[in-house]
Amino acid sequence: MAEEKQFFMTEEGKKKLEDELNDLITVRRPEVVERIKIARDFGDLSENSEYDSAKDEQAFVESRISQIETMLRYAVIIENDENVSDIVQLGKTVKFVELPDGDEEEYQIVGSAEADPFEGRISNDSPMAQSLLGKKVGEEVTVVTPGGELEVRITEVK
Repeated sequence: MAEEKQFFMTEEGKKKLEDELNDLITVRRPEVVERIKIARDFGDLSENSEYDSAKDEQAFVESRISQIETMLRYAVIIENDENVSDIVQLGKTVKFVELPDGDEEEYQIVGSAEADPFEGRISNDSPMAQSLLGKKVGEEVTVVTPGGELEVRITEVK
């Protein structure tokens, strides 16, 4: 039997997924079922765009429910070792400056289920996180990204 993928996440991320799942099951799913019932009443299903749209949405909702259930089933809650404060680890926030221009950036390294680069959360599977994990404050690191190599110096881990 194949080993299932683990989904690393914070307690907050798990709660968000549980809330989304609850909303999908208790609100969105019944709304879509109702839309399908109404669309059926419009007649010929072969040329009924409302019916097609509702069925597409139903497929999306059911797919997302299945995806979230799998992520929650194989969730691994990130717990940091508070005694190790200067090493970049999953769940911690790392601040660094780009070399040589000095642009400062800050990201929290989270599991793929919670990743949202626009909110400052990057996946532990990303090239950036892979380059930073295990490094210490003060270290200079070469980060290989799709856009090329980037030199950074880690300034803070929290």
